[in-house]
Amino acid sequence: MPRPHHKRSRRPVVLGATALVAALAGGLLITLPGGASAAASGLADDFNGDGYRDLAVGAPGAVAGGKAKAGAVVVTYGSSSGISAARHKTTSQSSSGVPGDSETSDRFGTELAHGDLNRDGYGDLVVGTPLEDVGGDADGGSVTILWGGPSGLSGGTTISDPNPSGHDRFGQSLVVGDFTGDGKADLAVGSTGKDVWIFKGGFTKSGGAAGKLRFDAKIESGAYPKGAVELAAGDFDNDGADDVVVGSSAGNFVYRGGSTGPTLQTEAGAGYAGALTAADFDRDGHDDLVVGTDFLDIFDRTAKGGYVTVFYGGAAGVDTSRSAVLSQDTAGVPGADESEDSFGGALAAGDVNGDGYPDLAVGADFESIGSASHAGSVWVLRGGASGLTGAGAQSFDQGTSGVPGANESSDLFGDVVHLADHNKDGRADLSVGAAGENSDDGAVWVLRGSAKGVTTTGAVNFGASSVGIGKSGDDPMFGRAMSGS
Repeated sequence: MPRPHHKRSRRPVVLGATALVAALAGGLLITLPGGASAAASGLADDFNGDGYRDLAVGAPGAVAGGKAKAGAVVVTYGSSSGISAARHKTTSQSSSGVPGDSETSDRFGTELAHGDLNRDGYGDLVVGTPLEDVGGDADGGSVTILWGGPSGLSGGTTISDPNPSGHDRFGQSLVVGDFTGDGKADLAVGSTGKDVWIFKGGFTKSGGAAGKLRFDAKIESGAYPKGAVELAAGDFDNDGADDVVVGSSAGNFVYRGGSTGPTLQTEAGAGYAGALTAADFDRDGHDDLVVGTDFLDIFDRTAKGGYVTVFYGGAAGVDTSRSAVLSQDTAGVPGADESEDSFGGALAAGDVNGDGYPDLAVGADFESIGSASHAGSVWVLRGGASGLTGAGAQSFDQGTSGVPGANESSDLFGDVVHLADHNKDGRADLSVGAAGENSDDGAVWVLRGSAKGVTTTGAVNFGASSVGIGKSGDDPMFGRAMSGS
């Protein structure tokens, strides 16, 4: 079973501008971006439409509106020079136009997803707050869309829970995809129940979703971590409609998208998945599914410290007969397979070297390095014509030359990973979260993509205080979630 406190957002896998003004609002420093270009880019994670992909990071333990652990989300804007803490905007439920109120232990920003939900050319950010009390429903959970625009995220709309009496923690998993095949972005939301809800595009700021569909997954409901713990999207059968993957303590189930709603296709990997992601790693026209198994049950002898399994897509969807397992025991993968490393606990896909094949970032936040227990590490595995491989794999930690910081116990470097091209050079940059850095203040690293893979040259690192989030006696855990991870 997973560590109860340690669920990640992948899902779950986000506007270059000049910083103008810093103001204290709702207990958080908010830096407003400057003007963006007149025509929005249409990129799903370009929140101000300037053509650069942005990075959305959760700080679910942040103080907001004077309330402990109310939570906040920070967007750092892409630019020709990449990501910088100087270009950011911080949003909480105390921000103007955002529904709800900052309340103690809500943990706004626990889950994140993005997409252009209202089709205006600006990326929008979906925020899950699964511990929010709704009316008299303790931990009922809430989901909020923050709308993109020329000045970045502004205002929001609540997506109401259609079944509040049937589950808790609505919004504990999120993913955006075109699950109905109509060309519009839909939103899938999970909870502690079996019921997974598809909210249909196009969305409006005033009315929310255009409709909704329910399907009951083959999973166990009950107290967390049951229900839909992980969600992922990919078009595995290449039929034009995204398929949705539901990860749970009972297994990982693939549902084929369609106009009338998802239908069960297969189970891919038994047992709890620490992370899910999808991409076409071999470029055969079918997305492939990666399942991260970071915690092993007593009968699993695949690898001591965790592993990832890639299930390749095909005409019928995910093909469980065609798969590959990669771990620290795989030839070419740096490091050693050790018990409880949590290899595979975080996943992200993107093309780091510009060769046209997506690569895979893998986090192992419990990796111990020297005397530093749970310091954490990250690997990048290469995609190619034959799929994912250990050949040419790279690994990074805070002891790697060029990576700022130092390996310390309980940093949890690699708690979450993210791949996206933030400077428009055609290569994905690697972002790494370490929610445990500096006694759970949290921090983020961004390493550039290059023709030779990820490089530490020009590496960027910033912590919670750099984006205006103070500790104030609590643990912000900045970097605990990233949209698109």
